[in-house]
Amino acid sequence: MILTLGCGKFRIRDHEYGTVGGIPRLLDVGQCNDAYGAIQIALALAGAFGCSVNQLPLTLVISWFEQKAVAVLLTLLHLGVQGIRLGPKLPAFITPNVLKVLVDRYGIQPIGHDGKADVAAVMASV
Repeated sequence: MILTLGCGKFRIRDHEYGTVGGIPRLLDVGQCNDAYGAIQIALALAGAFGCSVNQLPLTLVISWFEQKAVAVLLTLLHLGVQGIRLGPKLPAFITPNVLKVLVDRYGIQPIGHDGKADVAAVMASV
């Protein structure tokens, strides 16, 4: 399943992803300020499968189109979420040293400018 929210969804929504059990694989959760709802969905899935959020075949991609993404990222890091993908351009405050800490501690990975290629890379990793 692909859950989208915020500005980043516009990079990937015009592609066909098929269905899973009759449900569209791509589901829109809302705006970026609906990130709390997406976190609750991830927590509920983890609870249903008896695992942690980090053990789910789940990839979170945060697109840097607005400053609100910083609050979302900090919340996810505080919750210990691993493997977040950022981009297509990193915010100015992420210096090489800060990026190293984020990569080493949280498994942060970059995304590019091609939404279809980014989805393919995410799907190949789960």
